[in-house]
Amino acid sequence: MPLPIVDTRPYFSPLSREIAALLRAARDEAWARPTLAGSWTVRDVVAHLIDTALRRVSLHRDAYRGAPGPRPDQDLVSFVNDLNASWVRAARPLSPRVLRDLYARAGMELAEFMETLDLDATAFWPVSWAGEHQSRQWLDVGREFTEVWHHGSQIRDALGAGAFSHPQWLLAVLQIAIHALPHAYRSVPGSRGAALLVRVTGAASGSWNLRRHEDGWVADEGDIRDPSAIVTMSDEAAWRLFFNALSPSDADALVGVEGDIALARPLLRARSVIV
Repeated sequence: MPLPIVDTRPYFSPLSREIAALLRAARDEAWARPTLAGSWTVRDVVAHLIDTALRRVSLHRDAYRGAPGPRPDQDLVSFVNDLNASWVRAARPLSPRVLRDLYARAGMELAEFMETLDLDATAFWPVSWAGEHQSRQWLDVGREFTEVWHHGSQIRDALGAGAFSHPQWLLAVLQIAIHALPHAYRSVPGSRGAALLVRVTGAASGSWNLRRHEDGWVADEGDIRDPSAIVTMSDEAAWRLFFNALSPSDADALVGVEGDIALARPLLRARSVIV
């Protein structure tokens, strides 16, 4: 089966409510805890979620073009990193209560807007980590959902809150993340018919494959016979791998590889996020 369209629109509202409820329950001192997001604390990740939600509804819903884009000498990654860092710095004087209230409002505004979008339309932003210069809107909406989900998971991890209540949210995140693989393998040589099978175990389990065609690598859903390499990991390890939250040593310990190790190695560097 080819990779399916994944409709994440109905998931935004319950996901945002679950994040908001967790933030309401967290003691103020817990907001200073470190997270999987590099140097960012819980409060920094919350500030980033507010930023991305408000930025999306301002630019996409309201067609507001008040903010400048990248400089001529600046690439997309450095522009996004600078943009993210500037908002996090600006939000540091804000109290946890203010940030909680801001996120509750911004998260629901984003959710309500996402629910109005046509999945088949041209995306507002192309999904660059999938190697696309133009995307369909369902993939851009899905990318936005993975952003909210994985930053919410960083917060849950820091607060010791465990997994989100609905495994289908993580399954949707992984279904979107798999779109990074053909782009991640774009420079990997291979004879026609070479194939990688990715098996994810756990509550959000699934199987996906990547096969070499004449024009490059193509990702599909489901098992295949006689793959060149098989990669097996838990759903928890999978999201951490794709969203830059798994160290190389942890990846070696948590990701099992059978068959052609060289073919599996680029998967460990694949990212479904701009880094």
